Amino acid sequence: MNNLLAALIIAVVQGITEWIPVSSTGHLILAEKILGYNGGLTFDVALHFGTLMAVFVYFGRDIVDILEEVMKLRFKSENGKLGLLLIVASIPAAIIGFLFLDFFEAVFDNLWVVSLGFGITGVLLLIASLDFGNSTKRKDLNYKNSFLIGIAQAVSILPGISRSGATISSGVLLGLDIEKAMKFSFLMSIPIIFGANILIIGNNRISPELFGATLVAFVVGLITIHLIYRYVLTSRKNLRWFGLYALLLALAVGLALIL
Repeated sequence: MNNLLAALIIAVVQGITEWIPVSSTGHLILAEKILGYNGGLTFDVALHFGTLMAVFVYFGRDIVDILEEVMKLRFKSENGKLGLLLIVASIPAAIIGFLFLDFFEAVFDNLWVVSLGFGITGVLLLIASLDFGNSTKRKDLNYKNSFLIGIAQAVSILPGISRSGATISSGVLLGLDIEKAMKFSFLMSIPIIFGANILIIGNNRISPELFGATLVAFVVGLITIHLIYRYVLTSRKNLRWFGLYALLLALAVGLALIL
């Protein structure tokens, strides 16, 4: 298959799977294997940057308000506090990603790791979809919960473990309603993905092929984030369908490797 066409197909996969809790990285690795396209870590990080831009557009007003309050040191306001909570949530992934970058690069395209990651994602989503009788006891975000959700984001650096799945599930299990957990998950993707782009891509020149794929990931990601936020994950119970999908995918990849 033509490399440009393969890159664009993979970009569509990224745009769809970044915001549904099934691991976009795991799907990118599978898509690259199936299409015979070797984009590498730089390619995948660039596609994540494209979907990150979708967050900037979709939550643009919120992001501007948060930055304004933080820059004015108004940390007692709702948006000022949210800015601090996002910073706290970003600390675990920033530390672990920086210290263990070589390890994550080494296991990045290991299909056994991807299969295990899909399985972990599926279990997390199924657990989070359960009510446990606390649906009326919703909590607000605090620094402890933000840090714990940040740890979930750090774990999701492993391929196959969904970043949005891990963070949304953690938020819901910590007492947040599904909409608040989703919004926090999407917003906290900004510093970690932006940091990964600086760390991996740096000052390297972006090829036309990479630029086009990043643009496609942005457009598809923007559509997906709207659908998932407004129409799909309107109830925590809907997490179970993504959990079942992730478990079936883990089983399929594992069987394919064995056979």
